[in-house]
Amino acid sequence: MLVYENTEKGLTAFSLDKDRWDDFTALFGRNGACGGCWCMSWRLKKADFEAGKGESNKAAMRRLAEQHAPLGVLMYLGAAPIGWCAAAPRENYLRLKYSRVFKRIDQEPVWSVSCLFLAKANRRKGLAVELIRAAVSFCKLNGATCIEAYPAVPYSREVPAAFLWTGIPSSFETAGFKETVRRSKWKRMMRYTVE
Repeated sequence: MLVYENTEKGLTAFSLDKDRWDDFTALFGRNGACGGCWCMSWRLKKADFEAGKGESNKAAMRRLAEQHAPLGVLMYLGAAPIGWCAAAPRENYLRLKYSRVFKRIDQEPVWSVSCLFLAKANRRKGLAVELIRAAVSFCKLNGATCIEAYPAVPYSREVPAAFLWTGIPSSFETAGFKETVRRSKWKRMMRYTVE
């Protein structure tokens, strides 16, 4: 399903489902984006995620896509998949449930934007903001009224992209998110309220 479009930049974003699985795997490549993750890191207990790195995590993500679970959005530049942003109800992410830094601040029904991935050639071009906007649109279309994010503060201008897989605060601010609580020097908790 089309969830976002920026015709000026030639961008579209679609929700991930079984029909877009091949584009997802093409974008993620052999390594599953980063170290065999396949965007399962937040969905599993740490030990289960580590044991499943690679093909097992890929198979788990594919099952979710085939079940039409809310997973997130694939962004395209023309016909090429260039970016991914994971978004789902907070309760779908087990790692958040046990996080000290990202523990719930209230009982609002929250959707979480947990991960961003851009193809290498498309990084540092402001496209993370477009991905976040697409994820917000996806969450709204699914009835979300409160959307949370967990960006990392870059410790230098040369920080490797793999360390910023949750995005950076300035990108979320540009997309309309506001900081809620701060329980860590390097990690932020931010929210977007649907009006």
